[in-house]
Amino acid sequence: MRDIDMKTFVVLARTRHFGRTAQELNTTQPAISSRLAALEAEFGCRLAHRGDRDFALTPAGEKVLARFEAMLNDMDHLRRALRADTPARRAPLRLGAIDSISSTWMPALIDMLHGAFPDLRIELTVDGTKPLVAGMRRGDLDMVFCLHPVLDEGFRSYTACFLQMVWAGSPRLIDPARRYRVAELAELPIISFPRNSPPFQMIAPFFHDEQVLASKLTSCNSLYAMINLLIDGFGIGAIPTVTIWREIRQGLLHPLQVTKHFPPMAIIASYQATTDQEFIREVVGHAKAAAAGYCARVDPALAWLEAPLAPSSAAEDGAQPAVTAAPR
Repeated sequence: MRDIDMKTFVVLARTRHFGRTAQELNTTQPAISSRLAALEAEFGCRLAHRGDRDFALTPAGEKVLARFEAMLNDMDHLRRALRADTPARRAPLRLGAIDSISSTWMPALIDMLHGAFPDLRIELTVDGTKPLVAGMRRGDLDMVFCLHPVLDEGFRSYTACFLQMVWAGSPRLIDPARRYRVAELAELPIISFPRNSPPFQMIAPFFHDEQVLASKLTSCNSLYAMINLLIDGFGIGAIPTVTIWREIRQGLLHPLQVTKHFPPMAIIASYQATTDQEFIREVVGHAKAAAAGYCARVDPALAWLEAPLAPSSAAEDGAQPAVTAAPR
């Protein structure tokens, strides 16, 4: 049984409302319902009566609530005692991330780390993949989230998540109702990520596979500068949808309807695994939880944890990618 399931039940018993519980725990109402159903299945009895307008604990639910509150309280006391017995880490935790992560789930990770290690100093470097990987190899960083793994001895890597990439542009430049063929995309000016980055390296084969050439190409090493260039109508770009959902909602940018979609972006986490291993393992655990929590809060078509499946029929026929659930 997970702490989060017990905490969910305690908060739900207090608020007596699935929506308010989901908001307080920064998740969705279906997730709250699923956790309650899992608890009832585990205990083999109903823990709450719920209807459209009422919510009440059953007698069994009252017993479970009392025990959960005591268990969570004991766990809090234990954590505080262990932290008091553990010397504070003097060295800062040096994290590195590309813009796409610093603007999405990095704040949640930092919040988790401060909760787990109240005295921890964190130094965050936001940069491109190449300098982040170089920083890891020099020993300047402890963990990075970028687009390439660090493959040298003494480092470990894993895929943190996948981000949907969407061709987007300003209504000043593109027609949101039009379906663009690859050759028509190639005729437009294109704003791309930096040279030698994986998204940039995917641009050429994206067009070459269709026997066309994108000649009007501008690269940029800043995600925020790219977004501003797109808004101002200087070009179109293949960009993670989660980084521009506000601009899409506001009508500043539009996803292009296309006959061929850009491949998703894999975010790779790398960390040094030779020193302070116990601490780094805890950091990795929090990083995985932060990524998983973020993917659970957004539309599953925009960010996910597992390797992508074959495109859906909607993607194959060029339907406009959905932007239905903003990150919270």
